[in-house]
Amino acid sequence: MQNPAAVQALKMFSQIPFGYVIFSFLFYFLGGYLLYGALFAAVGSAVDSPAEAQQFMFPITIPLLISYFGLFTFVLDNPNGPASVWLSLIPFTSPIAMMGRIAFNPPLWQMALSMVLLVAGFIFTAWVAGRIYRVGILMHGTKINYKVMAKWFLQRN
Repeated sequence: MQNPAAVQALKMFSQIPFGYVIFSFLFYFLGGYLLYGALFAAVGSAVDSPAEAQQFMFPITIPLLISYFGLFTFVLDNPNGPASVWLSLIPFTSPIAMMGRIAFNPPLWQMALSMVLLVAGFIFTAWVAGRIYRVGILMHGTKINYKVMAKWFLQRN
């Protein structure tokens, strides 16, 4: 004798597009990892000690906090609302927000735009990190602040 609830659960489970979910997870995980890795690499190249790095870490973690709170506040309540859409398109928040929207089947154009913006965001942050690294790694012992980092970023060869 079969349990009708178990049959219904298996039927629903078989309708989940696992390939789509796994591809999306891997893409957003790697994209977010590379994006934030580039930002943290820029901070690491500019400072000499963990105590100095703390002043630069908080602004990098703010988008992560916003996306976590936005996931539970906006995305899961209204996955197609304007706040959910914007959180899933901005590269700094899209790795978390878009994975929350995947279960609600967002439009393909929003997925594609989010992926393109995430790749462009990674390329841009890697470029910024490279410019800061180029000067910052040589400035051992220099006191660092945002003004100095901006000067390093804008410095020409």
